Amino acid sequence: MHDLLQFVIAGVTVGAIYALVALGFTIVYNASGVINFAQGDFVMLGGMVTVALIQHHVHPLAAAGIAIVVTTCIAGLLERFGIAPAGRADPLTLIIITIGASLFIQGGTQLFLGKNQHTLASFSGDTPIDLAGARLLPQSLWIIGVAAVLMVLVAIFFKKTLIGRAIRAVAMNRSAAQLVGIPAHVVTLLSFGLAGLLGAVAGITAAPVTTTVYDLGLMLGMKGFVAASLGGLGSGAGAVVGGLVVGLLEALVAGYVSSAYKDAVPFILIIGVLLLMPRGIFGGRLAERV
Repeated sequence: MHDLLQFVIAGVTVGAIYALVALGFTIVYNASGVINFAQGDFVMLGGMVTVALIQHHVHPLAAAGIAIVVTTCIAGLLERFGIAPAGRADPLTLIIITIGASLFIQGGTQLFLGKNQHTLASFSGDTPIDLAGARLLPQSLWIIGVAAVLMVLVAIFFKKTLIGRAIRAVAMNRSAAQLVGIPAHVVTLLSFGLAGLLGAVAGITAAPVTTTVYDLGLMLGMKGFVAASLGGLGSGAGAVVGGLVVGLLEALVAGYVSSAYKDAVPFILIIGVLLLMPRGIFGGRLAERV
């Protein structure tokens, strides 16, 4: 029983990170119809830029703030100079653009920040907390707590703010939103910026546990996409549930079978989603076939 609880704690911790990545996918997809495979690289940038600044003797809080701003700006630049010029290109072209952007970000990070693996110091120490016989790292609480707060804030943002409602309007009917004066190109830019912000915060909070390296975003992006698809691409609640499901299944497989098969879980899930429930658990908008 103690082992099961330990695996659940690990799964929820990792699942919270996947949920934030999936939420970034969902926000961008809803506003623009783009599946952004550079989303995982925003997570990597948050951690790597923070580490680099701390190594140059910048205060950790300032380093984290700068990393979030830098990542958000890079996400905006991707939209302005990668997605916007493509106009209403077909989905395959847009996917290729985001994959190219991902490779460009990885290459630039390797060039300027190095290719070594790094970690951040835990926010509140490394002394584990005993929880019914299981060991809970304080950083896990930070990851789960920050993820929960961000998800609530995103929900409030979309339901209560004018900008959030504008993004929802564009997601529901882009042409109608433009007819009533909502600038769809600005909404798309904001959605990429918000996705970059979520990714950066996820990367900073996760770095003390998962470490960070220039190619971290590749696998994170794929798992985040699986989580978003499982929950229902286009559904915010689905992104959260999908992320937690992927994280829990990974932890259980690693604990009860073998850690060698852990990374196979998302690929098995995506095959199952495509074959059995292509609209996902929450029935989000079906993506175009490419």
